[in-house]
Amino acid sequence: MSDISSFWDVERLAADWREGRGDLVNGDDLQTAIIISLFTDRVARDDDDIDGDDRRGWWGDADEENDIGSRLWLLRRQKLSQAVAQKAEDYSREALQWLVTDGVVSSFSVATQIVYPRRLNMVIRYQRPGNGNDTDMRFFWVWEQ
Repeated sequence: MSDISSFWDVERLAADWREGRGDLVNGDDLQTAIIISLFTDRVARDDDDIDGDDRRGWWGDADEENDIGSRLWLLRRQKLSQAVAQKAEDYSREALQWLVTDGVVSSFSVATQIVYPRRLNMVIRYQRPGNGNDTDMRFFWVWEQ
């Protein structure tokens, strides 16, 4: 059971918390972990193309093997293209791999789709250990080009 229930607000295109009666609602811990993994800014690698010196990331990350978050933030200023959609998939896989390594999920997949002219859809499909059912989380971004 978690202290916070996070969810993806499709209308606002942002993650948010659900509130209960004067308290935060307990919810799906795995959904919260996925949202944090995707939408927390992971530190940029030395070979990433960034504007200026801000490599972002979390100060608590000690090494690149265990960094929290994703590098999706690097795509914000890029023109929406197949190459950017592929990078979004790659960055998401990188951010979520810990779920398999730690045994939280038995498998996951990431698929993106461009809805021209300015929207990127992403579907994360995962399977919990011992459960034959797949669960999907869907994310949509309106691209500001």
